[in-house]
Amino acid sequence: MEKNQLVIQNEFAIEDVKKLIYTIRGKQVLIDSDVANIYHCETKYVNRVVKRNIERFPEEFCFQLNENEFESLRCQFITLNENGRGQHRKYLPYVFTEQGIAMLSALPKSNIAVSVSVNIMKAFIEMRKFLMINGQVFERLSSVENKLLEHDK
Repeated sequence: MEKNQLVIQNEFAIEDVKKLIYTIRGKQVLIDSDVANIYHCETKYVNRVVKRNIERFPEEFCFQLNENEFESLRCQFITLNENGRGQHRKYLPYVFTEQGIAMLSALPKSNIAVSVSVNIMKAFIEMRKFLMINGQVFERLSSVENKLLEHDK
């Protein structure tokens, strides 16, 4: 099997994927290195596939982080190893929205790729439902706070 060929782990659980989803620019996204990990390939291969098919990835599907976003994201998790060659990124990472993952899943020709992508889509859907439910709770909390402030006046 060729080194750059996409090999997909079928058992990647929805709960595992949900932990990898971040909100950046108001969109839920997966980082290119996490996508590569799910597909068991190198990050540079995922990015190469995107660059070769760039017409399939408009900015609402896939975009590159800026320095501030990357630093903010890096503060949330420790991914870089202080020792060893090849541990630091040369380029700012790309991130994929749910639609970008759907486009990416169409590129490798494999039934397993489809099943993994279905799990990723389910994880995005569950995260969206979670945010919607909690959004309503936060709206109610804000309403109660406003009423309390009015009452105090």
